[in-house]
Amino acid sequence: MTIYESLKQEYPDIKILLKEPLANFTHTLTGGPADALALPTSINQCQELLQYANDHNMPVTVVGNASNLIVRDGGIRGLTIILTKINKITAHENIIIAEAGAALIDVTKAAQSHSLTGIEFAAGIPGSVGGAIFMNAGAYGGDIDDVVVGAEVLTPDNRIIHLDRTQLDFGYRHCSVQDNNQIVLSATFSLRTGIADKIQKEMNRLNQLRASKQPLELPSCGSVFKRPKGYFAGKLIHDSGLQGFQIGGAQVSTKHAGFIVNVDHATATDYLNVIKHVQQTVFDKFTVHLETEVRIIGEAPKTK
Repeated sequence: MTIYESLKQEYPDIKILLKEPLANFTHTLTGGPADALALPTSINQCQELLQYANDHNMPVTVVGNASNLIVRDGGIRGLTIILTKINKITAHENIIIAEAGAALIDVTKAAQSHSLTGIEFAAGIPGSVGGAIFMNAGAYGGDIDDVVVGAEVLTPDNRIIHLDRTQLDFGYRHCSVQDNNQIVLSATFSLRTGIADKIQKEMNRLNQLRASKQPLELPSCGSVFKRPKGYFAGKLIHDSGLQGFQIGGAQVSTKHAGFIVNVDHATATDYLNVIKHVQQTVFDKFTVHLETEVRIIGEAPKTK
């Protein structure tokens, strides 16, 4: 019996899949298999999984909604934990507490239903709360660090600690959780009292704007590149004549140059090759290096 079969046997109450293609979970519909993929439904189960992994020297990878993520075609070794089933959202006065697996869009809906304003910018961001904290997600002039006052995280040695906004040390698409290999369990948002109808109208406006400009009708990993200082990544790509450029089934979107879409059974390798070509072409033309915003994880496929 393998270590992963033993894991599955030891925790029958946790859904654990072996050799599961991560293409079944990523928004690009690409990605190789996870040795073991766990979908816990509670923070306690998450701790149990981490303890098992620590006891057996097993690497751990945590995934949220897999919306701004590319998993290489070789897949992920060790234990992969997807948190989307840990998703409770509660509201009290001007505070919303959301577990890591909750969809960020659902947090904005909860805010609107409680007449709380300040997080409308996130109404169309498809990620999870944990991923949004991890990446300091943002859109339309707002970032998560504008509204987050703290988070509960699980440390690599399996302790739950609270980090306030200062300790989270937010930056552009970055926070301290990335550096410290911590797992976000929940986040606390501080919002302002507003008018529900007005909040809904703003959310509708931003979602309509997003739909008109972004290729939401096709699988993608969202915005691929960070914004270079003094430039816009999409404009640089557009001005390089790269819209419509395609390798395999991955294509630079003809609707928004900052997106790479899966138009024909793309692989993660297709995506990575398009990214590399875009980076080289933009650098050759403008001497600007485009850094990836999308998180790229996993192993390259084995060469035959």
